[in-house]
Amino acid sequence: MPHDGQDMPAPAALLADLQSLVAAALPPLEALLGRATESVRARVGAEGKVGAALLEREQRAVHGLAWLATYVESVRQMQAWAGRLTDTGGFGEIEALILQIGVGEYLWQVQGGIPMNQGEILKLTDMGLPLSEIAAFMADPAIETLAVQGNSPAARARLVALMRENHGRSTFGATGLDEELEMIRDQFRRFSDDKVAPFAHDWHLKDDFIPMEIIHELAEMGVFGLTIPEEFGGFGLSKASMVVVSEELSRGYIGVGSLGTRSEIAAELILAGGTEAQKQSWLPRLASAEILPTAVFTEPNTGSDLGSLRTRAVKNADGDYEVTGNKTWITHAARTHVMTLLARTDPDTSDYRGLSMFLAEKTPGDDTDPFPTPGMSGGEIDVLGYRGMKEYELGFDGFKVKAENLLGGEEGKGFKQLMQTFESARIQTAARAIGVAQNALEVGMQYAEDRKQFGKPLIAFPRVADKLAMMAVEIMIARQLTYFSAWQKDHDKRCDLEAGMAKLLGARVAWAAADNALQIHGGNGFALEYQISRILCDARILNIFEGAGEIQAQVIARRLLG
Repeated sequence: MPHDGQDMPAPAALLADLQSLVAAALPPLEALLGRATESVRARVGAEGKVGAALLEREQRAVHGLAWLATYVESVRQMQAWAGRLTDTGGFGEIEALILQIGVGEYLWQVQGGIPMNQGEILKLTDMGLPLSEIAAFMADPAIETLAVQGNSPAARARLVALMRENHGRSTFGATGLDEELEMIRDQFRRFSDDKVAPFAHDWHLKDDFIPMEIIHELAEMGVFGLTIPEEFGGFGLSKASMVVVSEELSRGYIGVGSLGTRSEIAAELILAGGTEAQKQSWLPRLASAEILPTAVFTEPNTGSDLGSLRTRAVKNADGDYEVTGNKTWITHAARTHVMTLLARTDPDTSDYRGLSMFLAEKTPGDDTDPFPTPGMSGGEIDVLGYRGMKEYELGFDGFKVKAENLLGGEEGKGFKQLMQTFESARIQTAARAIGVAQNALEVGMQYAEDRKQFGKPLIAFPRVADKLAMMAVEIMIARQLTYFSAWQKDHDKRCDLEAGMAKLLGARVAWAAADNALQIHGGNGFALEYQISRILCDARILNIFEGAGEIQAQVIARRLLG
């Protein structure tokens, strides 16, 4: 052993045969998920079916199963990412460190506790797995090596050293995307750097609308028609392109990255459920941003329980509809031209079967008169973050909608039509989360480089560097989950499970990155003048909208349990 004062030899950062170890770790990890699924299914099953009351009683175990499955899919996609990069000669030291740290840390958390959030740590025993089975899992040679040695201090230190050398690159580590998608990334990264990031904090502090000039420029760049088919005036590009665009715009400001979300939802609704006449009429105008849409679904007392909506649409003597009721948390409601409006057309129902979707036209408003259309009123909701488009409560009293604007021309299909958009909406939300997390990492890292304490930059202190390392690692994990869900969607494969996992993990990663970046700032991070205060507020919404984390976990688990 070295005597006092003698330097210890620096441990090796990278494990030998890393990709082989990861490949070997997957079968026992997948087997563990299988046994956990069986255990939870036995708890919630009643006469061969999953019982609603039992699901609620066993909610911790049920949601824990969703998180365990998300970790398993994360490891699987990180292995696939490494394999693709190896095949193309792009798997270098920084990618190997990200793989080793990420897989090692996630395997250790599987055994020791998965953070569903800061105060809820899932243990395998919560799902009914015995200690003997957990010990057997950890005793597997590949699992033990990666879990114990993967996320080492030496690996984290080396990763941060490489990150400092690569500071200013679009991502830390190769993404594995093709050249066309990386060209799209570069284009929108430059736009964010030049037109968004320098002004975002001022927009936030003043609670200003994102300037219309930005919207016009994004329209010219094709953002609003990105995935709309060319026959309807769009670019017909992939969901993967939408992910990259959303990621880079959200890195500049989540409000700008979210401008395309409403167009994405509206276009999906019309493509999947609209009549041919509706497609021909609406899609070209959405693609060009001639009209801006907003999604009007949530009500004050329903939240995620959309099936119990009470806003009603009744046919009048002219055969058109009149809408009465209240909606809340409606983003960008004032400046838009059309609402995808969910309302109850069958008064004898109290669940999803009586709901219909409308393309409800309105006149855009402004700050002085936000809702000039007759039969419609509203007020702004003051919010911590996610500003730039503003949030509103809306009231409808005899608001008129033309009969021809009933989506698909048939009543009672609204809920089903909305469900068809959830995959894309959650993929896009996961992409926004990655952008926010990347922004937090870059801002936190720059501050850690610039701020000097005790004669050296903050980044020289291990716990500061560790925070930055784990941000980079988890961002790549969330990124690969999101890219995979987009790939599934682009290849016409069902991906509600993968999209849900990407959104679930991405939201947690964004919040952790923002929180840790603020911690690096110390007291300055708590000052409104520093942009990390905005990034923290923006990150917090990601675990709530497009399905709160608890709802998301429930949806994932229901799929797993069958």
